[in-house]
Amino acid sequence: MTSSYLPEDQRRLLPPGAGPFERHVFVCVFGKTCPNEGAEAVHAAMKDMAKGRLGKHRGRGHKSGCLGQCGHGPMVAVYPDGVWYAHVRVEDVPEIVESHLEGGRPLERLLFRGHRIGNNALVKE
Repeated sequence: MTSSYLPEDQRRLLPPGAGPFERHVFVCVFGKTCPNEGAEAVHAAMKDMAKGRLGKHRGRGHKSGCLGQCGHGPMVAVYPDGVWYAHVRVEDVPEIVESHLEGGRPLERLLFRGHRIGNNALVKE
């Protein structure tokens, strides 16, 4: 029986500041452009595949508000790794899950590149 099914008082305590999930995947589904670029479908695929391949405690897929990078989306951010992906399509999701979420190797071809700290929107709000 895995620890996720043990009563709460029998589960191992985590050190202060440690997250209860290995990775969080945020998919921007709001803002000027991501909603029109297939972000909802990317989110659904990411959530289903991450849960199916990693279980419900190793990885979590979440909808995100606008990530301030309009025109580069759909945007996907993976934490605590601090890795951001741009122009993600549903067909890219299996490769992200396998390479990054399972294997710990960010998917080079989709990394967000050429940006600076802060808002890098190509479409002004």
